[in-house]
Amino acid sequence: MRGRTDMPGHQAGAGDAVTAGAPAGAGGRAAVGRGTEAAESATNRATGSTANSMANSVPAVQITGLHAWYGESHVLHGVDLVVQPGEVVTLLGRNGAGRTTTLRAIMGLTGARSGSIRINGVEAIGTPAHRIAHLGVGYCPEERGIFATLSCEENLLLPPRVAAGSGMSLDEIYAMFPNLRERAGSPGTRLSGGEQQMLAVARILRTGARILLLDEISEGLAPVIVRKLAQMVLALRQRGFTIVMVEQNFRFAAPLADRFYVLEHGSVVDSFSAAELPGRTQRLGELLGV
Repeated sequence: MRGRTDMPGHQAGAGDAVTAGAPAGAGGRAAVGRGTEAAESATNRATGSTANSMANSVPAVQITGLHAWYGESHVLHGVDLVVQPGEVVTLLGRNGAGRTTTLRAIMGLTGARSGSIRINGVEAIGTPAHRIAHLGVGYCPEERGIFATLSCEENLLLPPRVAAGSGMSLDEIYAMFPNLRERAGSPGTRLSGGEQQMLAVARILRTGARILLLDEISEGLAPVIVRKLAQMVLALRQRGFTIVMVEQNFRFAAPLADRFYVLEHGSVVDSFSAAELPGRTQRLGELLGV
């Protein structure tokens, strides 16, 4: 797992970069440019359905003035963001900017929190993590959390459903992730990195969660697996899932997201839509370059 500095005890790793396979500095800024080219194909989609969704619905997630701590370490400093139903939103920023802590704070997995976190209109700032899951939120952490002593299918069946009659069936999951059907009886840690990542995402799809928090799902994976994960995100969006992603791999996130938030030192310093992305290349290079 790559080092992180927005969680105590984690330090930034030497291999951190703006995109997978891109060098730091000018190379990272060049990768932002390549991501911008990929995002242009998504512009019409983002300015159409997303605009209608924003006008006609209660936000799936609405965060206002969010502060979060790990012990005495004050990590988030007044984060504000809104995610509409059916949107894919990506949190960008350097390692240690507070992106993962934002996801963990939504789930109630940090220390103290203050401010407001509303999930489908329900205030959740004082709600324990297991109750937040029952609001329809699923969290896929970067470390995946696969149980080594359980088979692939046992890992899939382990989490309870958060709503009666909801959640994808095993057949639906295996249709989306055929590799998992082939490895159904294999121990969790015998799966490849890509298969473990698919399993980690598939596991929360079974619960019935409709708001998915995905932390660095492309991290360290082969390009062919990253492409499959991109197809998965698009398929889930078409099914109406709401997705909040934390990503360092800008080329992966750019063509998938409807909107972007950039975090720095625990605060949101910029936000923009996919339609605005082509004009933000220089600004993103400054914010994300190492």
